[in-house]
Amino acid sequence: MATEIKMPQLGLTMEEGTVERWLKSVGDEIKAGEPILEITTDKLTNEVEAETDGVLLKIVADEGSDVPVQGILGYIGQPGENIDAAGASEVKVPAAAPAAEAPKPEASVITPAVTETGKKVRISPLARKIAMQKGIDYTVLKGTGPGGRIIKRDILAAESAPAAAVKEAPKAPSSEVAPKAQASGSMFPVKNLELMDGDTTEKLSGMRKVVAQRMYTSAVEIPAVTQTVKADVTKLMALRQKLKEEGRHFAVNDWILKAVAKALRKHPEMLVSLDGETIIHRAHVNLGMAVALDAGLIVPVIRDADTLGLEALSAKAKDLANRARSNQLGSDEYKGSTFTVSNLGMFGVESFSPIINQPDAAILGVCCTEDELVMEDDGTITKHQVMRISLTFDHRLVDGAVAAKFEMTIRDLLENPMDILL
Repeated sequence: MATEIKMPQLGLTMEEGTVERWLKSVGDEIKAGEPILEITTDKLTNEVEAETDGVLLKIVADEGSDVPVQGILGYIGQPGENIDAAGASEVKVPAAAPAAEAPKPEASVITPAVTETGKKVRISPLARKIAMQKGIDYTVLKGTGPGGRIIKRDILAAESAPAAAVKEAPKAPSSEVAPKAQASGSMFPVKNLELMDGDTTEKLSGMRKVVAQRMYTSAVEIPAVTQTVKADVTKLMALRQKLKEEGRHFAVNDWILKAVAKALRKHPEMLVSLDGETIIHRAHVNLGMAVALDAGLIVPVIRDADTLGLEALSAKAKDLANRARSNQLGSDEYKGSTFTVSNLGMFGVESFSPIINQPDAAILGVCCTEDELVMEDDGTITKHQVMRISLTFDHRLVDGAVAAKFEMTIRDLLENPMDILL
């Protein structure tokens, strides 16, 4: 009997994967344990290995297809074997590509977590995200979570019985302004844009799709505020140069990561996450470090960064960045952050507003170092080096004054670099 090739679940939160590239063609001989295709899941590319010997009888999911966990990717069997006779009645083969799927009923506008009558709807962030993706009106659902809260299983149950979850599109209260993309029932609204001569198209998939989903969700769900302060890093640059001459080279980002880790230990109020109406106080300083790739963005995590010395932290950061760029990270190495740092200084960026990497409550944007003329106390003019740091935070969890004190601590450390080493 032909053996199904299924989309594996490579992490607890993985729901689907994208077929990146088939390494075998139909009719090719395959040995058990041999890689047969590559899939992109949650920003990483992984190989799927054959479970049995045989030949590749059929490819069900073409390259670029999004397939749910345990969905059928293809079949392995003996040469000439009839797949239908071998057990097609036992499995349901999904469509090879989204375009081949039967059209779903037009989804209603997803309303905010308050009904037209003003009644508050209790729903978890994950359930709300899934409802937004699937076009399900969660305000008509009955939650099965604690206290009647709507949770993931309620949304999935509603999807299997769409008539119970889709009603006439309700009018949003006049005081509410729904995001434009959300009003279409999807975070990827179809606008039927006109193509001009020379334009090309590609499917939004893989890492870019994951980044798009997360950035959209963060921007929609979080009331974010960005505050920028300026740090005089003249002493830091001088100390860094001195150590370099002694054979100890540290990137500017290493000093920033160490300063942030120390500041977070001093300000644990920044280490929080919001889960529905529950605030989680994080016990660990797990620094997410944004790394830009050609296909998108990935955030490997330096765990317990506050316990590492500058040399150990530098080595860890370099290792994670290098393996992120060569697609060698394990799935547990880019999850579990409690705060994130995004450094665009090497690109000459003077100021920006980074988007929070959920479930963190804040992210620090690091800008470039610039020369600035400063009048000293004795009236002389000297050249200093300055850097701006931009902190974006979730205003539901962190107040402006709290965020400012945290930034001031980072600034003081950067301006007095020996304190970073203590």
